[in-house]
Amino acid sequence: MPRFRITIEYDGTPFVGWQRQAEGASIQGVLEAAVRGFSGETVSIRGAGRTDAGVHALGQVAHFDLSKPWDAGRVRDAMNFHLRPNPIAVLTAEVTDDAFDARFSARKRYYEYRILTRRAPPILERHRVWWTMRDLDSDMMAEAAKVFLGTHDFTTFRAAQCQAQSPVKTIDSFEVLRKDDVILCRVSARSFLHNQVRSMVGSLKLVGDGKWTAGDLASALSLQRREACGPVAPAAGLYLVKVDY
Repeated sequence: MPRFRITIEYDGTPFVGWQRQAEGASIQGVLEAAVRGFSGETVSIRGAGRTDAGVHALGQVAHFDLSKPWDAGRVRDAMNFHLRPNPIAVLTAEVTDDAFDARFSARKRYYEYRILTRRAPPILERHRVWWTMRDLDSDMMAEAAKVFLGTHDFTTFRAAQCQAQSPVKTIDSFEVLRKDDVILCRVSARSFLHNQVRSMVGSLKLVGDGKWTAGDLASALSLQRREACGPVAPAAGLYLVKVDY
């Protein structure tokens, strides 16, 4: 039974998230329907990151098994045919070994959060950035982001419904860069808690607004209480960029 590894790009705007749910279209469900469309088989697709409703991906990775061999290029093209008109594309497909698991084999995940800072609202990037009419101090945000580096108890930046067994995670990198009127928050770790990136970015924005300092951010982290978190950043600005194995 061959196992296929696929890399996927999608606009998360019209979906309830990655994971199948009782109501609404999910990315996982649409992908499984595409596989069924060309192969006639019902499969269960496992993704590297279970992105929330409205979150996008440039390099999501997933795997599934089929009962008979298929050319990997044909799998890619056939899935893309059956994915239409959904805003999802299979970028690559390859045959992998049975030990590969898109979720549990992952060594590092990379996310990017995009904040648009300008007076005019986004038109082409609507639903793809967090828009703020006020400018933010990206230098202060970059300095404050260092608070998150290393291993910490991230209870403050963890959604109440998070199912992870432990709130302790290790952030390998957290960069804040400016490109014209867009601020990019780039963060990597082996794994993240539910809503962790959006929670960290939302609190960082308070620093950019001048409402918090890096010390306030450190205090919120050390309190290990969800109530100490700033507002959670909207899903629209978040992208799963790539996954290392």
